[in-house]
Amino acid sequence: MEKDARIYVAGHRGMVGSAVCRALSEQGYGNIVTRTHADLDLCRQEEVERFFREERPEYVFLCGAKVGGIAANAEAPAEFLYENMMLEMNVIHSAWRSGCRKLLFLGSSCIYPREAPQPMPESCLLSGPLEKTNEAYALAKISGLKYCEYLHRQYGADYISVMPTNLYGPNDNYHPEHSHVLPAFIRRFHEAKEQGREEVVCWGTGKAMREFLYVDDLADACLFLMQNYSGEQTVNVGTGEELSIRELAELTARIVGYPGSIRWDASKPDGTPRKLLDLNKLHALGWKHRTGLEEGVRLAYRDFLENPMRAER
Repeated sequence: MEKDARIYVAGHRGMVGSAVCRALSEQGYGNIVTRTHADLDLCRQEEVERFFREERPEYVFLCGAKVGGIAANAEAPAEFLYENMMLEMNVIHSAWRSGCRKLLFLGSSCIYPREAPQPMPESCLLSGPLEKTNEAYALAKISGLKYCEYLHRQYGADYISVMPTNLYGPNDNYHPEHSHVLPAFIRRFHEAKEQGREEVVCWGTGKAMREFLYVDDLADACLFLMQNYSGEQTVNVGTGEELSIRELAELTARIVGYPGSIRWDASKPDGTPRKLLDLNKLHALGWKHRTGLEEGVRLAYRDFLENPMRAER
């Protein structure tokens, strides 16, 4: 990408989009195009088509999405499927129609089968049933990456897909019911410390294994891949390191400074037993993460403390 190229970041107010904007600015890209939801509803085809006709971005980072944890996905699967399908198809199609030179579509590791081989290679996509607790979201993301693949194959469009592992960091969502596991832990243990509670109850058994990537590392990987990768197949982005949800809870409680006990509610779902990405392709291209989990959780907790309005969502 040229430093003066017109670059559209869809979803710039979200955790990933804001990180991509930070990375672009830090690397000297000054012509960044953004729109709030009030100015541009990505679920409305006519609005998106008009935006691309008028603005003609040369590069697009498609970071916008409806996201949430197990509870949010279980409560509103229809909305997760519809909203994600509409916004990603509208953006990808309009970008292609307007002559956008390159697009990066942001997917999710939840696209892989529930019982996928571990670590999960990109080639295991659609090789088995999905995890039911996030099936709607996964189906939408699979459709987006497949559309990029088909445009590449049929028309030579340089549209790539990136599949990150579980993300966390600045500008995360700390909603008590709708957030992902790590921000939920940060808020839960912080409030328990402030209220002097002796026990915190967490969902599941704590045995599920997960991999976590600091969002600014993902943004750096996205810029790297935009510059260095072109191909139909998606690229996994992660750390290659995993720990149990129980270990994550204990780490978060220690960083937050919560001294009480943790009780696990096994009547609640664990989700996919294990999700570790195979990073051979990404490492062969020359990129590796920089932020360790303990450092990243400390940075995320500081962001939580410095942004009380965000913590109320």
